[in-house]
Amino acid sequence: MKLVTPWDYTKHALLFFVFVCAIVFIADPVFSYPVKFIDSGGKNITINKRPSRVVSLLPAVTEIIFKLGAGDMVKAVTYHDTAPPDAASRKIVGGFFSPSLEAIEAVKPDVIFCSRFHKKVRERFGKGRCRLINLETDTIADSYKNILLLGRIFNRENEAFKIVGEIKNELQLIALKVAKIPKSKRKRVIRLMGRDPVMTPGEDSFQNEMIRAAGGIPPELGKKGNVVVITREEWLRFNPQVIYGCGGDRETAMKFFSRPGWRDVDAVKNGRIFYFPCDLTCRASTNTGYFVSWLASRIYTDEFSKKEDQVLEDKVFKSRGLELDLDYIKEARVSYSHIHDFLNKTLIIDFKGPMSLVSTLEGERNGIGSVGNHYSPPPCWGIEHKNGLEGVRKRVYRVIDKSEETASFLFTGADMDNLAIKREKFKEMEICVLVTAGVKSNAVRMSKDNGRFYEPGTINIILLPNMKLTPRAMTRSIISATEAKIAALQDLDVRSSCSPLVHQATGTGTDDIMVVRGTGIRIDNAGGHSKMGELIAKAVYEGVKEAVFKQNGLVAERNVFQRLKDRNISLFELVSLDECECSVKRSDLVAALEEILLQPRYASFVTSSFTLSDDYEAGLVDDLGGYELWCKNVAGEIAGNEIKVMLDLMAFDKIPVIVRMALNSILNGIYYREN
Repeated sequence: MKLVTPWDYTKHALLFFVFVCAIVFIADPVFSYPVKFIDSGGKNITINKRPSRVVSLLPAVTEIIFKLGAGDMVKAVTYHDTAPPDAASRKIVGGFFSPSLEAIEAVKPDVIFCSRFHKKVRERFGKGRCRLINLETDTIADSYKNILLLGRIFNRENEAFKIVGEIKNELQLIALKVAKIPKSKRKRVIRLMGRDPVMTPGEDSFQNEMIRAAGGIPPELGKKGNVVVITREEWLRFNPQVIYGCGGDRETAMKFFSRPGWRDVDAVKNGRIFYFPCDLTCRASTNTGYFVSWLASRIYTDEFSKKEDQVLEDKVFKSRGLELDLDYIKEARVSYSHIHDFLNKTLIIDFKGPMSLVSTLEGERNGIGSVGNHYSPPPCWGIEHKNGLEGVRKRVYRVIDKSEETASFLFTGADMDNLAIKREKFKEMEICVLVTAGVKSNAVRMSKDNGRFYEPGTINIILLPNMKLTPRAMTRSIISATEAKIAALQDLDVRSSCSPLVHQATGTGTDDIMVVRGTGIRIDNAGGHSKMGELIAKAVYEGVKEAVFKQNGLVAERNVFQRLKDRNISLFELVSLDECECSVKRSDLVAALEEILLQPRYASFVTSSFTLSDDYEAGLVDDLGGYELWCKNVAGEIAGNEIKVMLDLMAFDKIPVIVRMALNSILNGIYYREN
C-alpha cells in the first residue's frame, strides 16, 4: 500500500485548482452595458458601449487590452508601449509623463486611460465627450481587478477570467515549489532602481509583492511608495543575496557596486545580479505570473533543479498540427510539455523514412527520422545552463519520446508560438523554411563584439527542400541562408546588444541552421547564382523578419523613440542643464523634445542621422561640414530665428558624433525658442 504524503495532497490541490479554473473559463457570464464602476481616482464612471477609439497612456493597460483581444480599439499609445508586438503599429502621442495634447486630440478618442500624473490631460479632455479613466496598479490584486474591469468595458469577460486564472495558476505553482524550500534558506532579494541616489521599491509596492511571490525576502525599510531611497547603511544592514533590475539599471550597478559599502554585500560578492526586461519588472499586468516564475527560478536555481522536488510530471500534454505538405514528411506539429515544471514547446517534424542532414549544431547526420526546434522558457534557462546542452537534449528527447540516434533538434529561447513558416517556389522547385528568432538579449556584430554573452535568444532556421540536395548544395545553402539572415537584420536595423550605438547586428551568439537533404530531383548548387539559392534567401529573409516581429515586435518602420531605445539612448538622461544655466526645467526640455520628435519632419531628421552615423563610424564618410550646416538650420527653424552660437546641451557623451549633433541641434532649437 502506497503511503499518502502531505506533498501528495498539495499536488492534488493544485490539480483541483486548475480544474476549477477551467470550469470558470468555460462559463459564459451574462453581460450587458452599461458598465458602472469607480476608477482609481475615485471617479464614478459609466460606459454605455464598447470604446472604439482608445488612447492608452498606461503601458500596463495597453498590454491588458491587447491580451483581451481588443487591440483594434487602441488607436494611440506612448512610446513606452512596446509589448505586445502589435502595439508598435499604433500612433505615438509622446512619453508617459508629458504626452502631446495635440497628438491625443488628433486621434479623437472616446476613452483615454490615464493616471494621476496626467494633470494636463485631465484639464484638456476632462469636460468633453471623451471619457477619462484612471486605472492604476499598486498591487497584484489591483492588476486582477483591472483585467476583469477591462474585460467588462470591452465585452471580453471570458478572456479576462482566463487571463486572471492563468496568472493565479502560475503563482500557485511557484508557491508550491517554494514551499519545499526551508524558510531558513530563503534568500534576501532587492530590486535595484534609480541612478543617484540608489533607490528601491517601497514596502507596499507590487514589486516587493512579486519578490515575496517568488519566495524571496524583500527589505523592510519602513518606507512606502513606488520608489524610495535606500541609504548605504540600510543597504549593508539588509545585505541582499540577490539583486535584480531592468536594462537601464545596469548603469547604477556599474557606478555603485565598485564603491565601498555598496560592493560589500553577498549578492555583489557572489555575482548574483540579474537583469530582466523592463516590460516585466516595472508593471503588474498580464505577465505577472511569467515574471515571478522567471525571478523565482533565478533566485532558487539550485533548488528548482532537483527533479524529486518538481510539482508536475515531465510530459507532453497537448499538440497542434502544422501543414508542411512535402512528400517525405509524415507529420509536423508543435508539442507542449512541462519540463522542470515550466511550459516548454517543441517543433517536431517526423519523416516517412530515414533522412540525411547538415546541422550547424551537430554537423552531418544520417539515418534521421525526426528533426525539430525546442523552446525552453526563461525560467528554465538558469537550470539548463547548469546541466549543459547534452543534459538538456537527453531530457527533452525523453519527454517527446525521441532517440538521440535518430533525432536532430535545435534549441532556442524564442517562443515556438512565434514560429514563422515561409515558402518560395519556382516551377517545380520549392523550399519551405521554418524560423524562430529572438534578437533582444544577445544580438552581436561578428568581427566587432567580444564572445562573452550566452543567452538563448537564438535565430534558428530549418530548410526543407522539395528536391534532393547534394552534400555540396546542403553546405552551400547555409551560406545563402546566413547572408539572407544578415540582410534581414540590417534592413530592420537590429542593433548589437554589445555595441548598439555604433553597430548593427549580424546575428545572435547562438544562431543555428539545419538543412534537410530532401528527396526527388538531384540539386547540386544552392549558392547565390542558383535558383535554389535565390528561393532559400527569399524565404529566409521574410521568415527572419516575421519571426523577429512576432518575438520582439521589431518592424523596419518603427518610430524614432523605439530607434533611440534600440541604441540605449534615454531622452531624459541625455539632457544637461548644468552647463547652459538654462531657465527651462529639465523635464520641460525633455517634454518639448518629445513633442518635436512627434513631428515627421524632425523624426526623419534624427533617423537619418542613424544611417549617416553608421557610415561615418565605418569610415565611409569623413567630411561633416554639410551635416553641421543642416543641424544648424534645423535648430534655427525650431527656434524661429537664426542661431549664432550652438550650445552643448548633451549630458551623454558616449553618443556617436553625428547622432549627438542631430539631437543637440533640436535641443538648441528648443532652448533658444524658450529663452
